[in-house]
This record gives sequence, structure tokens and C-alpha cells, in this order.
Amino acid sequence: MNMPQNEGLKNAEKAEYDSMVSQISPKPTYLKNFLWAFVIGGLICMTGQIILNSLIKSGMDLKAAGSMTSVILIFLAALFTGLGLYDELAKKAGAGTIVPITGFANAIVASAMEFKREGYIFGVGARIFTVAGPTLVFGFVISVIIGLIKFLI
Repeated sequence: MNMPQNEGLKNAEKAEYDSMVSQISPKPTYLKNFLWAFVIGGLICMTGQIILNSLIKSGMDLKAAGSMTSVILIFLAALFTGLGLYDELAKKAGAGTIVPITGFANAIVASAMEFKREGYIFGVGARIFTVAGPTLVFGFVISVIIGLIKFLI
């Protein structure tokens, strides 16, 4: 018989708790977050374009310069992740730091750093792809699907 009364009390407590949480929770600033993500993501891409243009200007062909640009961006993202700078940038820029090549490098290095305490074999070696593994699998599957579509059309 007390079931409905207890249920009503629980619902009232939940409503009061939700009200308190909504009062003290900070309101997200969506426009500011969108702008920071756009600006930082754009700056990362602009940095890549500057590197590419510099390499082409120094005499590299486009294909070699593109590959070298990727290597440099991966190195910089890994270095900044190791120094803790990439995470600080990500706190401010949010999704703007998930530009594919630098975001992927950050994910790999961050996983490696997290599991380093467990050793290089069972920590870093075994768990480095916990974050990146699904991304790689998804990328491979989508690549095969797109290749099949292109082949068939």
C-alpha cells in the first residue's frame, strides 16, 4: 500500500534534485565554443598548408611535400601531446583540435602515455590502439565500401 506514496516521494526528490542541478550548472556558451573550434581547427589546417607550401617552394614535388606535411603534423601533435600542450589547447578549442591527422596522433600518444605505467609491452604495446583501433577499423571498412562503389560505377 505504501508503494504509490514512496514512488511519489522519490519523484518529488528527483524533481527537487534536478531543479537544484539546473540552477548551479554553468550554462554552455555555444557560440563561443563554435567560434573557438572553428578558429583553432582552421589554424591547424592553415599551419599544414603553410608547411606544404614551404616544402613545395623548397623544391619538393606535390606528392612528396604532402607526405612530408603529414609526417610533420603528426610529429608536432605527438610532441605537443607529450608536453601537455595539446590537451590545454583542446580544453579551449574543443572539437577544433580533432582535425583528423593531429587529432588521431593525439589519441595515439595520449593512450600510450596513459598506459606507460603498466610497461612498454603490456601497457603501451597492448593498449595503444584502444582509442584508435575503432577508428582504424571504421576507416578501413569505409575505404573498402567506397572502393567497391567506385569500382562498380
